[in-house]
Amino acid sequence: MTDLTKLPTGLEAPVDDGSAAHLFGMHLPALRLASTAGGEVDLSPLPGLAVVYTYPMTGRPGAPLPGGWDAIPGARGCTPQACGFRDHFTEMKALGVTHVFGISTQTTAYQREAAERLNLPFPLLSDSRGELTEMLELPTFDVDGDTLLKRLTLVVRDGRIEKVFYPVFPPDRNAADVVDYLDGLAQP
Repeated sequence: MTDLTKLPTGLEAPVDDGSAAHLFGMHLPALRLASTAGGEVDLSPLPGLAVVYTYPMTGRPGAPLPGGWDAIPGARGCTPQACGFRDHFTEMKALGVTHVFGISTQTTAYQREAAERLNLPFPLLSDSRGELTEMLELPTFDVDGDTLLKRLTLVVRDGRIEKVFYPVFPPDRNAADVVDYLDGLAQP
């Protein structure tokens, strides 16, 4: 059985293909996304500092991953990435982050299982219709007939993207990298 909490050795790092370069400085579009916390969330009007990370898909214990998953650069590691944001959540809050969200193209029902199993203190948002992906022209890849988001992280202030982490590798280090960035903003 595959341990989804651990990254296998020898994973190929994704390269910066430039497909996220346009995001810096953009305002998040007005769009309501279904949330694992119930209801919907519109990211565009949120005041303050938010961290939004996109990920391809969370695996489920005992269920097979898509074909060739570990060979796709940047695909593997959604669970370790989410756990990193969980483990650094309090630090981020102390550094002024008012909201943390994870976004994938999976349905809210699918995401809810992962949010509960991993004890995430923040909601996951579903872009299962691909609307946010299209509006922001987020980087994607296709596997087994599904279009999935590439892994990236946005630091957003008052609805405007002020920092883009892309590509993200290794995914289990992503939250710590965000904390380092936020800590640098806090230094005089």
